[in-house]
Amino acid sequence: MSLRLLSPLLLLALPACGPDAAPAGRFGLALTMERAVADDVQALQVAVLTRGSSRSCTEIQRTCLSAQVKRDELVVLEDAQGREGRALRFPVDLASLQAGGSLELAVDVPVGRDYALVIEAITTGTTPGFLGSSCNYLREVNAGDNAPLIAAPLTLTGGDCNPAIAP
Repeated sequence: MSLRLLSPLLLLALPACGPDAAPAGRFGLALTMERAVADDVQALQVAVLTRGSSRSCTEIQRTCLSAQVKRDELVVLEDAQGREGRALRFPVDLASLQAGGSLELAVDVPVGRDYALVIEAITTGTTPGFLGSSCNYLREVNAGDNAPLIAAPLTLTGGDCNPAIAP
């Protein structure tokens, strides 16, 4: 059963501002989640990897990204509030989403080529838990508006790893 979790989810938006800011790309993104256990999702963690075409999305989705990549393989992102990190975490209000609401995220992604976008579903609390992820190839990120991206289904697989990624 597929649960449409995020109807037009606005991700990868808002170009960087200021004289020293690197150019950033803007995308529209829709995301779906498989299986009814989506009720466990409390946050989404967004990360972008370099050398995307050399990576296997199937392998990436098996466990936490933090257990698979080195910190320097992750692109520094910035959210609409100016928080920066190699992975950004956004709380999810499932009750609102299941009632037909939507979630809007804004993340700056540096202009570049050959990225992989990874969205992880996690539980939050004292020790965050990995529930599953979505992996998508981004061939090119241009400054300003980019073609909309339909994210691969966020498949919940679970795992015994801590998905936290240091800024």
